[in-house]
Amino acid sequence: MREYDLVIIGAGPGGYETALEAAGTYGMKTALIEKEALGGTCLNHGCIPTKTLLHSADLYRQMKECERFGLRAEGVSFDMEKIQMRKTEVLDTLRSGIAMLMKQKKVDVFTGTGRIVGPHTVEVSLEGEESRKLDTENIVIATGSRAVMPPIPGADFPGVMTSDELLEKRDLPGHLLIIGGGVIGMEFASVYSAFGTKVTVLEALPKIISNMDKELSQSLKMLMKKRGVTICTGARVEEIRRDSAEESLLTCVYTEKEKPQSVEADCILICTGRRPNTEGLFGPEIAIAAERGRILTDGNGQTNVPGIYAIGDAAGGMMLAHAATAMGRNVLAHMNGKPAPVRADVIPACIYTDPEIASVGLTAEQAGSLGIEADSRKIVMSANGKTVLSAQERGFIKVVFEKETRRILGAQMMCARASDMIGEFAGAVVNGLTMEQMFSVVRPHPTFCEAITEACRQ
Repeated sequence: MREYDLVIIGAGPGGYETALEAAGTYGMKTALIEKEALGGTCLNHGCIPTKTLLHSADLYRQMKECERFGLRAEGVSFDMEKIQMRKTEVLDTLRSGIAMLMKQKKVDVFTGTGRIVGPHTVEVSLEGEESRKLDTENIVIATGSRAVMPPIPGADFPGVMTSDELLEKRDLPGHLLIIGGGVIGMEFASVYSAFGTKVTVLEALPKIISNMDKELSQSLKMLMKKRGVTICTGARVEEIRRDSAEESLLTCVYTEKEKPQSVEADCILICTGRRPNTEGLFGPEIAIAAERGRILTDGNGQTNVPGIYAIGDAAGGMMLAHAATAMGRNVLAHMNGKPAPVRADVIPACIYTDPEIASVGLTAEQAGSLGIEADSRKIVMSANGKTVLSAQERGFIKVVFEKETRRILGAQMMCARASDMIGEFAGAVVNGLTMEQMFSVVRPHPTFCEAITEACRQ
């Protein structure tokens, strides 16, 4: 008998959810290793803290505009220090909840660095103690990812930071320059523009949020410009300069439409991508197949070494918390000789701007590239009662479906509560529902979700 049935390295959503299900559902003796805090990047440096700041920013924007609802609020202001304190309280509460669940499910938690030194052996370096070797039947790698700092000259100047550092910033910059117009960049643009900071976004590709539907990109760009955010696409950053040590302003030099440009800012956020955290994870005895740090796995999440699996950001694919959790559930099923319970290839993606953006499945363009004859139906939210009474920004729901069968292939949404409603379409894609079947569902009035019925109308 081995000491453990399962050892998991990394306590992000993929790791801790897998640990809880392994111990609770499958009765596996489980150990969880985390070198920092429970919750991983998502809870401590990503999803939760960012959305907490976004919530405060959205409330502040709404309070300033409350007169249109017949309300009056004078002297509306914000305290960045208190906003950060609230963020810390939220993180502490969630971390404590995870720790309590680990105790309830009798998962052994080790605070240290895990290293795989054999097909069934994980060495844990514990702070202030001798390293310990854990003997286990199975190993799951859930080490997540980290922000990548591209080789831009001057990127090491004070004031140039990744999202990790910006999340801890207590003072408000006068001008924030964001290099990277993906999800992270646009969410931070939303936060800081709401608090009155001048924001400029430089994106090297022809459009922001380039991995999403073109119309979502265009609509978000229009909305951000309306709120005072400057967005430059097709902008290739050349270098970051600081004229002197005493000078607080940074100058970013970039090329746009073959013309040299420059912009000054007192804070620069670089969010151009993330890289799997897999360096130093394996001893010389283990030869795991990998590509640019991404661990290669088969359809069951298993590596080239039997019994060793990888999930989440460490295995590449969509770097999303719920994607990692889904992969973990399928990995556990494979370990226990059961079929995969989750369609891990259908993963909703959300952007928590105001209004929210959400997408799942195929866009019309993607369907066409796969040789699928598809059509789409789009409705604007301006006729939706809940949208009108709550004075929401312009938005829409677009449904993509196969022409012949009318089977739903995907959906793209930009509207209030999009992140909550996209699950309906994820369920439709997974279960092969048609437009008629989605239309047949009675949804309450007045709600945002009744617009789904209209979007699926025959």
